[in-house]
Amino acid sequence: MSSGVPEISVTDAAKLLAGKNPPRLVDVREPDEWDVAKIPGAELLPLSQWPAIALEKLTEKSQPLLIQCHHGGRSARAAAWLLQQGFTDVTNLAGGIDTWAVEVDAKVPRY
Repeated sequence: MSSGVPEISVTDAAKLLAGKNPPRLVDVREPDEWDVAKIPGAELLPLSQWPAIALEKLTEKSQPLLIQCHHGGRSARAAAWLLQQGFTDVTNLAGGIDTWAVEVDAKVPRY
């Protein structure tokens, strides 16, 4: 757990995302990074456009959210911010899309 934000490993996240009630997967990287690589089912909400875009797009504070970025730093900041705003089910993807590409899906490009 970094900075008080709940984290999940990429392998556990992959199981959650493949399950019956997957969390909403929010990618906080920038559009140029998104164009290089993405996790299927992810939704791009660039951290550079927060807090406006987050409050506009994420309206259900009890909805399970899984936040991801390249290595896990920006997503941890975004997750901490969401928790401060009263969101109740927010988890950071430990290691981000880079670790996902190594441990879960080798078809996802690394950069």
